[in-house]
Amino acid sequence: MNLNFTNLKRFEKQIILKKIGIAGQKKIINSKVLIIGMGGLGCPLLTYLAASGVGNIGIVDHDKVEISNLNRQVLFSFEDIGKFKVERAKIKIGKINNKIKIKVYKKKITHDNIKSIIKNFDIICDGTDNFKTRYLINDQCKKRKKILISAAISKFDGHLFKFNFKNKGPCYRCFMPEIPPLENNCQTEGIFSPVAGILGSLQANEVLKTILGFKNDIKNQMIIFNSINTNFRNVKLNSNPRCINKCQN
Repeated sequence: MNLNFTNLKRFEKQIILKKIGIAGQKKIINSKVLIIGMGGLGCPLLTYLAASGVGNIGIVDHDKVEISNLNRQVLFSFEDIGKFKVERAKIKIGKINNKIKIKVYKKKITHDNIKSIIKNFDIICDGTDNFKTRYLINDQCKKRKKILISAAISKFDGHLFKFNFKNKGPCYRCFMPEIPPLENNCQTEGIFSPVAGILGSLQANEVLKTILGFKNDIKNQMIIFNSINTNFRNVKLNSNPRCINKCQN
């Protein structure tokens, strides 16, 4: 996607921001972002990245749309039920911005395919809903020195992490070394739908800040959002000397 006259008009409200400008918009257009999980987090995340002009986006999910998804997965409607999420998402996003390149991976992320999927992307966004997959994504991003921006939601709460594995520092396993006995996710605990939109939007915010090279990001921190009290907490994450990934500060 080129920064032609049409795109100058399309993105003018971003370009007039001193921290972005034409140079920043070109960075956004030339960026490569992968979204793993096209659910409650992935839908708003993909929407805002596409609307902002991210030029190359990969989306990974093997699920089909179900009626229970519709309260929070805002890209989908009744006509999408029974169809693959990634295919429907690509069509919907094409109506928002048909100039971006969207690579569809209609498959479950596994040990066998994750290396080939993430290798062509600079920023990896984890919107999955189980610890086994989060560990897999974390470990491969750490090994491949990718930037990982991860979010999780349950009930009325959400968490947001950013790990820049190009530098030394903690990883997701430093925060949670072992899978807890109870798997907390939308399926088992329920979810207040605005929480998905808020955390997906926060992921998009961190992706764009990372692309633009903003220094005031949340590297090595966790943001905790509580929708009942409408408050945010920042928690510093430290490397765990016992982490199997041998993390260092």
